Amino acid sequence: MKVNVRRLYANTYLLDTPDGKLMVDSGSQLYAPVFPQLLRDFRPDGLALTHAHVDHSGGAWIAAQLGVPVYAHPLERPALTGLVHDLPYPSGLPAVGRAVSRLHIKLPGTALTDVMAGMVLHGWEVVPLPGHTPGQVGLRREGVLVAGDAVIGSRDGAHLPRAAYNADHGQALDTLRRMADLDLQTVLPGHGRPLSTAELRARASRDDQGREQSAERCRGSRRTRPEPEDGLGARQGSILVREDHAR
Repeated sequence: MKVNVRRLYANTYLLDTPDGKLMVDSGSQLYAPVFPQLLRDFRPDGLALTHAHVDHSGGAWIAAQLGVPVYAHPLERPALTGLVHDLPYPSGLPAVGRAVSRLHIKLPGTALTDVMAGMVLHGWEVVPLPGHTPGQVGLRREGVLVAGDAVIGSRDGAHLPRAAYNADHGQALDTLRRMADLDLQTVLPGHGRPLSTAELRARASRDDQGREQSAERCRGSRRTRPEPEDGLGARQGSILVREDHAR
């Protein structure tokens, strides 16, 4: 098994096994001028999109035009085909996100083939990794997981995308825990360097500790809540629960 990466803003992985050649993600449309040559050099049997965000699917329309089968989860189809234009970035500016999405060339529906959890693409198992987007998937084989934006690899370890960039941050945390429990040797993220399972577990443990501390603060606040004064009205105790929106 050979695994190579090209950084086209997001990581594009070139997976070469006896079962075929699979490209995972197609980078940003900013790299469209160099993407056709990458396709001609690698000659993939298929392109699997982990999710529909434009920094991962920007070259998919080129692959489709050149006859490369394009695979994605059906929950990502509306964004990939332009039926919806919801982008979570820039954070807090949905109108800008929609405008950015509309600037990117979309795929015709006929160019997409749906994939579901448990299916096998050229020897790689499709693994559900929802949270960052509803239909995000990864690809797993022989202890290697291509994880999309379910995790980010930085110099100091594993991180999640900002909470504002996740469709469901709680689900993204659950996905991170599930990945940490898988029998893996290497995790290949959508951005940054490869990660070990130990780094995933360290990150998941940090979130578990944060949740326990938040729950304890919540319980403590309830125990110390003051009684209503003089029977004239209840003074409501406030409970502050901080969620760790790690980056």
